[in-house]
Amino acid sequence: MKTSTSESFSGLGSRVTRTASGLELGPNSDLEMILAAWHEATERLQRTHEALRSEVSRLSDELEAKNRELARKNRLADLGQMASHVAHEVRNGLAPVTLYFSLLRRRIQEDSGGIAIMDKLEAGFTALDTTVNDLLSFTSDRQPQYRLFAIGQLVSEVCDSLAPQLEAQGVHVEIDAERNLAIFADRDMLRRAIINLILNSVDVMADGGTLAITCCESHNGIEIEVADSGPGLGEERHRIFEPFFTTKSDGTGLGLAIVQRIAEAHEGRVWATNCPDGGAAFTIHLPHRSLEAAA
Repeated sequence: MKTSTSESFSGLGSRVTRTASGLELGPNSDLEMILAAWHEATERLQRTHEALRSEVSRLSDELEAKNRELARKNRLADLGQMASHVAHEVRNGLAPVTLYFSLLRRRIQEDSGGIAIMDKLEAGFTALDTTVNDLLSFTSDRQPQYRLFAIGQLVSEVCDSLAPQLEAQGVHVEIDAERNLAIFADRDMLRRAIINLILNSVDVMADGGTLAITCCESHNGIEIEVADSGPGLGEERHRIFEPFFTTKSDGTGLGLAIVQRIAEAHEGRVWATNCPDGGAAFTIHLPHRSLEAAA
């Protein structure tokens, strides 16, 4: 029978006293255990604090990056509205000028010097028309109009339409596409994307070269690759899809940005790499899931 509110126990060099309020430990090994446990808990708390501080820093950096991206998109949206208005006005002004060029050419057919000047003027207006079309394509925000078509046939049509320019620059084209490979996408938008990739490759092959266009099924979609034998991508390759970024003296910097926008409109993506044997390759990937959903 206990006759007091406390009992003492001794063992292994330590003293433990049990009181009515709980368990008191002696000054030896049990105190060391408590201190060790306290130290371990403190270290765990410190590690948790460091992890939380690191996570807060990561989230803050991510938020700052997203805010910068949002601000950039807002600026591009404002710029897009302005560019769209300017492009429409310029196109309206170019329409009658093109007609006047045609009429003037008929009147000076016998004047070889005048015809040469006309050719230069028309080349300048053609470049201006290309810039206007790039602006309109970049600022348009329409959704894809899906239809089923043979991708190989579309590539052949594009190459045929660009044949005079390809021959003039000594560019040999190789097309590798299955005859019955069909794709469900916006034919006009994809045509524009392929044209832009081809023209981008032709621009870097001033002395001629080879252009290889491959269309195939991947494990989860369809890929269209345009590879050239040019000098390849430089150090600023990570910026090539940025709107208005260009390394060409006469480029608009919108060609590859339009390609990226078209790919993203189909829930796909586009990327660029340097080829092992030289040159660069641009690949558009359109996933099956988005195509099936559109169907």
